[in-house]
Amino acid sequence: MLAKRIIPCLDIRDGQTVKGINFVDIKEVGDPVELGAKYAADGADELVFLDITATHEGRKTFVELVKRIARHLNIPFTVGGGISELADAEKLLSAGADKISINSSAVRNPQLIDDMAKSFGSQFVVVAIDARGDEKEHWTVTVNGGRIPTDKELFSWAKEAEDRGAGEILFTSMNHDGTKNGFANQQLARLADSLKIPIIASGGAGAKEHFVDVFTKGKADAGLAASIFHYNEIPIPELKKYLREQGIVVR
Repeated sequence: MLAKRIIPCLDIRDGQTVKGINFVDIKEVGDPVELGAKYAADGADELVFLDITATHEGRKTFVELVKRIARHLNIPFTVGGGISELADAEKLLSAGADKISINSSAVRNPQLIDDMAKSFGSQFVVVAIDARGDEKEHWTVTVNGGRIPTDKELFSWAKEAEDRGAGEILFTSMNHDGTKNGFANQQLARLADSLKIPIIASGGAGAKEHFVDVFTKGKADAGLAASIFHYNEIPIPELKKYLREQGIVVR
């Protein structure tokens, strides 16, 4: 059995780490390079850095920051936000990022997934999907940090992303994001059953038990969270020890 991964996510704005509740009410929590190094030392398996202003305000991801992160980090990291063409991705990969995450840009131009997979290889391409479910269990894909609904549906879009060459899917449930009541395990399990590529679960982590659930009920390959790690509510060494006790394979 492949080890399950624990991935802290750092939202970046103007070179600083921030974490908002449901993407809008935002608080600053520190220097991304320092935080990243701390997480690596704590046993995080990977990190995700998202430039949360990039798409919304049409800004490009902060390449200089990526270079600094790469110099100080010894675990793989993914960068996303404002990547809308191959040249953006190329700059970030050559600055030292291990993987590129595309979200809104892939929804608007699905061919971008094919182009990136062909140019860099699928293992470098993460397609992030922010979706919101309604009472009829229809999950609508949203863009621009969950602000704008699209005509795409979660499960068919995830399958299309895989078919076009995505190496991983990072699914954030906008219903669960920031609530700390647990992940969208039903939807995650459905994704895991219908796709061959790994699924990273995001949105809703609030307790150690939620990670057990997401890896068993949700069948996710990786669990991503932000505030519980940033505010040290669940230290990573403690989380991994707990997961091992519950019979879950972690590095």
